[in-house]
Amino acid sequence: MTMQAALVTGSSRGIGLATAVELAREGFAIAINGPAEDDELAAAVETVRAEGVPVVAAAFDVSEVGAHGGHLAAIEAAIGPLTTLVNNAGVGVMSRGDPLDVSEESYDRCQAVNAKAVFFLCQAFSRQLLARDRDGDLFHSIVNVTSSNAAAVSVARSEYCASKASAAMTTQAFAVRLGGEGIHVYDIRPGLIETAMTTPVIEHYRQRAEDGLTVLPRVGHSWEVGRIIASLASGKVPYTTGQVIAADGGMLIPRF
Repeated sequence: MTMQAALVTGSSRGIGLATAVELAREGFAIAINGPAEDDELAAAVETVRAEGVPVVAAAFDVSEVGAHGGHLAAIEAAIGPLTTLVNNAGVGVMSRGDPLDVSEESYDRCQAVNAKAVFFLCQAFSRQLLARDRDGDLFHSIVNVTSSNAAAVSVARSEYCASKASAAMTTQAFAVRLGGEGIHVYDIRPGLIETAMTTPVIEHYRQRAEDGLTVLPRVGHSWEVGRIIASLASGKVPYTTGQVIAADGGMLIPRF
């Protein structure tokens, strides 16, 4: 039987790397993605390779939409037919502040990576799957990592919120389009997760979590999000598609 194989974008560190490790532990071959061939990407490849699965470095900027097809083909030549796409790569705002002061540059940057790249990688991956015969014993899926901010406004990061809301609707659109093809699509919304991106503010949010911002009174860890994604991509939550999984410790449960 052909092996499950996944491309995880933005997987040289953080949630992406944790996801790659968890998928490798489920027996997936892995393509590790970062924007450049650098030491961080090389270290991530070695970390995942230690799990005993085929691994390839896939250095490319996800915002370069026209190159998606070529990168997917190169990955498949290295590790075999892809069964899984995890759209995890993302960027934050260039500076926090009033929505009235958001620059076009910051808005476009968030949209290019967090929204447009997600849509067109979903498109390129889907076209690749639909163009070939697929092993019916393998689970085929797309997992888009959005954010709690796809639904909950952070005024100081409004352009980020707008981009994640767009990615969330992309999930719904592709879930509907691909359901009849047996391809499952999910939206994972991390909340307060300790990563390199959140380092400047995590202590503030750690205290807020302990004070009740989250139902589970702590911040989350990258491996926890990775384990959720690996469970979905392995078909361990069957007869589901289009679901929003809030990996947020219950932060967005409506409460009085």
